[in-house]
Amino acid sequence: MSVAVALFTRDLRVHDNPVLTAATRAADRVVPLFVVDEALVPDRCPPNRAHFLAAALAELDEELRALGGRLIVRHGAVVEEVTRVVAETSATSVHLAEDVSRYSRHREHALRDRADGWSVHCHSGSVTATSAEITPSTGRDHFSVFTPYFRRWSETHRRRPLPAPGSLSVPRTASDPLPEARELATGEPSPRLSVGGETTGRALLREWLDGPIGDYARDNDDLAADATSRLSPHLHFGCVSPTELVHRVDSTTEGGLAFVRQLAWRDFHHQVLAARPDAAWSDYRRRTSTGADDEKSVAAWKNGRTGYPIVDAGMRQLRAEGWMPGRARLITASFLAKSLRQDWRIGAAHFLHWLVDGDLANNQLNWQWVAGTGTDTRPNRVLNPLRQADRYDPDGVYVRRWIPELAHLPGARIHRPWREGIIAGDYPAPLIECVGS
Repeated sequence: MSVAVALFTRDLRVHDNPVLTAATRAADRVVPLFVVDEALVPDRCPPNRAHFLAAALAELDEELRALGGRLIVRHGAVVEEVTRVVAETSATSVHLAEDVSRYSRHREHALRDRADGWSVHCHSGSVTATSAEITPSTGRDHFSVFTPYFRRWSETHRRRPLPAPGSLSVPRTASDPLPEARELATGEPSPRLSVGGETTGRALLREWLDGPIGDYARDNDDLAADATSRLSPHLHFGCVSPTELVHRVDSTTEGGLAFVRQLAWRDFHHQVLAARPDAAWSDYRRRTSTGADDEKSVAAWKNGRTGYPIVDAGMRQLRAEGWMPGRARLITASFLAKSLRQDWRIGAAHFLHWLVDGDLANNQLNWQWVAGTGTDTRPNRVLNPLRQADRYDPDGVYVRRWIPELAHLPGARIHRPWREGIIAGDYPAPLIECVGS
């Protein structure tokens, strides 16, 4: 009987998984394989993502067992472990998802170089809703502006979501135990971190589509409302399919279209990084000047002690939950990169450490967008934290939630505590005077 290997990477699901579907069509038996990559863990796997990954792998194993299979886990170098599994099972093909980072491209090429008597198949439309190969008619290798990209993205044909396999037959082969979070990373996770996998993600998706998405266009920037889907960690680990998500959202509604637009932004950043892999840590465009490194100011920003409550609330939520809404990310990033004039890479690294959805393409290119070195067509834009607070947390509910030492200040007065005589003691004075819109 023929055997194929389905190598799970950032597609930890059985529903709408092109890799798993292709493997079941290619062979009688399938090895659902996950390699705990020694190049990434524990040194390059932050605690929050390690805890989420452990939970996601446990849920993936449960989903596979419900189909008659199980997850095969190995530890080591990915290429070596895949080659070993191929030899043990006499597999004739290996299937994995297309991804865009320099590391994932190297992994794919290394597998192809190692293949001897077996083939490697890389499947698009798994990590993103569309292939990273959407290109402009001008002949350039990628879109650098979102609006024309979104037009092309909206017109691009997408496959229909794939059902989970009806059943799986897994050949006899050894497996390591499912990894626990403490094996994957050192350090403690955020105290209010939420974890899950495909089962959890699909339940969250159903709840989102059953009602809250209808108000997304109106409320997604309302910091107090917490009106976002919270699906980003599940998308990052592939517990929920972006293709299925686009298919299931009614984009004829205002809320649905606004949400689909955010999914398109996610694909946009992936196609930029696919074409410009150096943009993960190098300026995409010529940078504006920054100030001298200021360790004291950076530490205050990281610890939520800048003296601007809307900034500090976001940074404290990041530490507490390993997550924060998109508007808070923009405000806090702009404060570091534009108001404090610090290098965007400092903030990007801090976000990657704490964000459970810390995606290289989205995190780095959003930071560059804010810093004025990325794809923003208005690179000199500065977000004034006070104006942002008045607009997106007008009653101070969000700030009050995360800065208890200011909770006694009523309404919008919480955004300017120095006017209340609170400039020492429990809460600091503002680091700087801010300008901008």
